[in-house]
Amino acid sequence: MVIYGGMQIVLSQFPNLEKLAFLSVVAAVTSLAYSSIALCLSIAKLSSNHEFKGGIMAAMADNNIPQATSTKIWHSFQALGNIAFAYTFSMLLLEIQDTLKSHPPENKVMKRVTLYAIGGTALFYISVGCIGYAAFGNDVPGNVLAGFYQPFWLVDIANLSVIVHLIAAYQVFSQPIFAIHEKLLASKWPTSSFTRIYTIRLPLTHKGIFSFTLSKLFLRTLFVVFTTTVAMMLPFFNAILAFLGAISFWPLTVYFPLRMYTMQTKIKRGSYQWMGFQGLSLVCLIVSLISGIGSVAGMLVSLKKAKLFHIDL
Repeated sequence: MVIYGGMQIVLSQFPNLEKLAFLSVVAAVTSLAYSSIALCLSIAKLSSNHEFKGGIMAAMADNNIPQATSTKIWHSFQALGNIAFAYTFSMLLLEIQDTLKSHPPENKVMKRVTLYAIGGTALFYISVGCIGYAAFGNDVPGNVLAGFYQPFWLVDIANLSVIVHLIAAYQVFSQPIFAIHEKLLASKWPTSSFTRIYTIRLPLTHKGIFSFTLSKLFLRTLFVVFTTTVAMMLPFFNAILAFLGAISFWPLTVYFPLRMYTMQTKIKRGSYQWMGFQGLSLVCLIVSLISGIGSVAGMLVSLKKAKLFHIDL
């Protein structure tokens, strides 16, 4: 984790990194790689088992383990939060639409692309989750790759893909945060030495010039150090991810987009379409609430097994 944080500190200082489509490509390709390997290994294990180990009511049927029912419920709620986190991509749709040409119409192109993209990825990841659960049952690990040891070279490739994916994904998520705060600081204190652009010439290069601001140098480094330290103190990957998904899903992905669409198209209050949107918003709000509860419960359970910078898995 310290090495990972050090790499992120260096990458966060690269100029115009938020404009590199290469990062998104690397994140997408590596995600597809380790997910495909997990799917293939789960299919192989399921075939060798000759039976489906998973079941919705499996834990509830065991009366000898009174905590099994509540644990399964919390994990199910937590899984909803993990799924909700995946829908943060919706905030990028407007940025993508701005890069499209005006013919054919941008909104029609985006509707078609979104339908195919969401449909395809949803079917793929549902297959990964369901087959992984069928292969391991209630013993399935949060990271399904942790359940495989052979063939070791294939598992190593998958784990390496996870690492590369997380390195690229960290920058994809953090660069917009950096840009927003640095733009805000520059607008408030344009003449401050903290936001002034400095340039230094790199040695042993002909045109090597590095431009930076003190705000970029210190604040980005501080952000990476803070997030890395929190991750080392509380290594609850699934629970933290679910919590982030829970608090961002309803307001950013559902409520505000529906509200903007309602205002733009002037949908009448009380109409069937308006009531349908309100019902959809209410259902998604409930999903956010229960996934938030499940993620907090998961963190509390994990805290019983953990100390600072250490956890017994």
